[in-house]
Amino acid sequence: MKLTGRLAATVLASLALVALPAVAAPVLLISVDGMRPADVLATVRQGEGLPTFRALMAEGAYAEDVRNVTPTITLPNHVSLLTGTRPARHGVPDNQPFDPLRTHPGHYYWYASDIRVPTLWDVAHRHGARVASLFWPASVGAGGIDFNIPEYWRDRDAEDLKVIRAMSTPGLVEALETEAAPLSVAIHETPDADEALSRMAARLYALKRPDFLTLHLSSLDLAEHLHGPGSAQAMTALARIDADIARVIAAGRAVHPDLVVAVVSDHGFAPVAHDINLIGAFAEAGLVTLDPAGRRATAWQAMPSGASSAAVFLADPADAGVQARTKALLDRLAADPRYGIAQVIDAAGIARRGANPAASFWVDFRTGYEMGQRPEAPLDSPSALKGMHGHFPENPEMHSSLFIAGPAVRRRGTLGSVDMLDIAPTLARLMGYDMPSAEGKPLF
Repeated sequence: MKLTGRLAATVLASLALVALPAVAAPVLLISVDGMRPADVLATVRQGEGLPTFRALMAEGAYAEDVRNVTPTITLPNHVSLLTGTRPARHGVPDNQPFDPLRTHPGHYYWYASDIRVPTLWDVAHRHGARVASLFWPASVGAGGIDFNIPEYWRDRDAEDLKVIRAMSTPGLVEALETEAAPLSVAIHETPDADEALSRMAARLYALKRPDFLTLHLSSLDLAEHLHGPGSAQAMTALARIDADIARVIAAGRAVHPDLVVAVVSDHGFAPVAHDINLIGAFAEAGLVTLDPAGRRATAWQAMPSGASSAAVFLADPADAGVQARTKALLDRLAADPRYGIAQVIDAAGIARRGANPAASFWVDFRTGYEMGQRPEAPLDSPSALKGMHGHFPENPEMHSSLFIAGPAVRRRGTLGSVDMLDIAPTLARLMGYDMPSAEGKPLF
């Protein structure tokens, strides 16, 4: 049958729409939690290993370091990686919601419903791309993900496995699990867990052919916490991750030869030796009331919360008296070099950083110091960990990583120092989309 006129034009337009690809370039975004750029760059430049990263650097572009957001911890930065916005705007200002009386211990910002701005998942999905994600932070219930196994844990036990299966895309866990990659292994932050996740991701490419896949690997972060950044255990974890990434890239390029691969991290790491138990100092100043054992707050007027940097909240931010007492306490502690305080900023400084707008002050510690979590302990106590992050991002040891390669990446070699907020709009542009909600700009 010969088609003419308006009918022919309509059919041709429909065929053109069908023929259009969902994305200009498919993208694989892998986050290696806690990966310091110098660990990769020095190893590659010395010719000592990490062949996958070596290939990415040779094929594409990489940052000497990535300036991240306040605080330099996992969830706020992972959401910034996906949105190109700071925490005050995207709505995930910390790993855990502020809980001064520990009413809900173990609660985290697991849920995509907390994110207040469009993500790369949303943008890609809206344009018809097939979107997938494995264990990405703050992905529970994300509407823009077609195939999703979200990150969620409390005790990493059989109960958590049930919850994750219930939260995941129906049937997806069962489709991706194999004897070499069971969910019961993947849920732990170990090298074996990352290997299991990489095998799941490879199978996901074969079965679902996603155009945009996000994957979070976390064994390096745990190794650095327990053994210190640059430790033998951390470097062993990084070497295994290099192989895991190679496995996923091979599977992705088997489906999408034009795949763009972006490997990022959320923060760096620094050695730590001192716990500064600020809550005890706040209790001595009458700003926090502790239980008879001195281990838990029962009432509060001002409360610090955090790790290597500490946000300080006021029960009534308009109470000028409590604000003045809190400032006086923080000024006194900061003046004593024994407590390792690098600086204290007020609400105006917090707003300039785009950090948690509910905080009235923020305490940043020098490298080697972190906020302790035991009110009953001495103000300065030995840390149980060997490595920590969370300091203000002007501390270069907190900076994160970016490696990006693929046929659509025209840049080669070093990008110098880049801003984390530029990564999401860069990936959006490579996929053929605009991201006007981002605070950053495309790198190329």
